Amino acid sequence: MTKLPLLIPAIVMLAACGSGNSGSGGSSSSQIKIVGSSTVYPFTTAVAEGFQRDNPGTQVIVESTGTGAGMKLFCKGVGGDTPDMTDASRAIKKSEYDDCAKNGVKQIIEVPIGIDGLTFIQNKGAPALSLTVRDIYMALAANPFGKGPNTAKTWKDVNPALPAQKIHVMGPPPTSGTRDSLADLILTKGCETDPASKALKDDAKKATCTKIREDGAYVEAGENDNLLVQKVAVDNDTIGVLGFSYLDENADKVKAVTLGGVSPTEATIADLSYPGSRKLFIYVKGDHLAVKPKMKEFIAAYSKLWSKGGLLEKRGLVPFAAADAATSTAQAAALKPLDGTNLK
Repeated sequence: MTKLPLLIPAIVMLAACGSGNSGSGGSSSSQIKIVGSSTVYPFTTAVAEGFQRDNPGTQVIVESTGTGAGMKLFCKGVGGDTPDMTDASRAIKKSEYDDCAKNGVKQIIEVPIGIDGLTFIQNKGAPALSLTVRDIYMALAANPFGKGPNTAKTWKDVNPALPAQKIHVMGPPPTSGTRDSLADLILTKGCETDPASKALKDDAKKATCTKIREDGAYVEAGENDNLLVQKVAVDNDTIGVLGFSYLDENADKVKAVTLGGVSPTEATIADLSYPGSRKLFIYVKGDHLAVKPKMKEFIAAYSKLWSKGGLLEKRGLVPFAAADAATSTAQAAALKPLDGTNLK
């Protein structure tokens, strides 16, 4: 499924064969609205396409807004003008959960769907690049280890063992869950290789470890990951940051940058040996379930496709191991609301 151009949210509207009955706030009870992560987008659209075929008269609308923007829309309130679900490439934050509660969204249901790898890609024909989380941090941080503005121009400037290749990284904007994963899994880990930086607390640590330079070395590429692949595929100097499924789908155009000597593969992501491994989620608005019973059926359909050998694995989703798979499948059936007391 091809996304729309950069800076325009990708939307898939799967046409209904009937209009259904009027639901909450004037929305059709046979319509399911889903927003959120560009990483989870291809998996949700794959499920939606099959669900639409199996359920004539049901309309599923899937929009790629980014995780952060999706959460804002999801938490806006309850009713027909708000989404029923949101995709996320990270767990919901405490601040988002509280925002939902403040706006009347009382039942937030979290369903983990599988594992993804935050992937760094380069042109297929470019000399292979192998980086560490420290290399990436020193290349992208606005103020590496709190020792002054970042002046590195090439990868060799941050590590003498690396080539004198221009630092030019295209990645997600602040609204993306992939950007949050970049901060948590890569930049913070790289920052913490310095004991003094690791010892920092709260805002000081966030500023030192996760603030990205703004001098052009890092370029925000929006939420269109297909377009990002296209840009990397024609430039030997550009490194892209996105989810594993896009690397998997475009292996003829781009290749992976190894992290700490580990390449992102289904095996290394599944066993969490790849540094960029992360869980993916869908969040369901429990407040809408009574009005839109097809939501339960949609989640059930999703859970049948995320297993080993299933459709979503073929699309690039890495399935959970047995224990986690059983837990997720059970949650997809129970749809137990999230307890927000332990969120960060």
